[in-house]
Amino acid sequence: MKFKTTSLHCTTIDSPLGPLLLAATDRGLAGAWFERQRHWPDTTGWSNDDAHPVLRQAAAQLGDYFAGRRAHFDLPLDLAHGTAFQQSVWQALLAIPRGQTTSYGALSAGVGKPAAVRAVGAAVGRNPISVIVPCHRVLGANGSLTGYAGGLERKSALLALEGAL
Repeated sequence: MKFKTTSLHCTTIDSPLGPLLLAATDRGLAGAWFERQRHWPDTTGWSNDDAHPVLRQAAAQLGDYFAGRRAHFDLPLDLAHGTAFQQSVWQALLAIPRGQTTSYGALSAGVGKPAAVRAVGAAVGRNPISVIVPCHRVLGANGSLTGYAGGLERKSALLALEGAL
């Protein structure tokens, strides 16, 4: 993903599913990517900042999530780096409760684009904030685990952690 600004702060944290690169702007958390996942961002010009308040808050909340102590994230998010369509899909992902899943078709209908299942799937795949914007909760029409930029093993592990599998 190419961000419109290079003035991002970043840090890397450990998780049970591998290292996570976190990025924040002055407006909020702008990214969370598993190491070696598809759509890895160009980090040229980003500053490593382990003390950035949003990054520290995200790291703490993700730690609680992976330990089973957090069901919801309470973080300022900056999703402005996507298109208007992508942002609408990412906002819809935020409405999927922990422990529940939806299909790409249902998500497409939910954003008012029932015929745009492939476009919605592409937007889900470009979600820049893994785990927190829960793209892992979207399944194929038959309930199959399909498409996750972080890998199907991670998608399965996240859904199992949330009690959805």
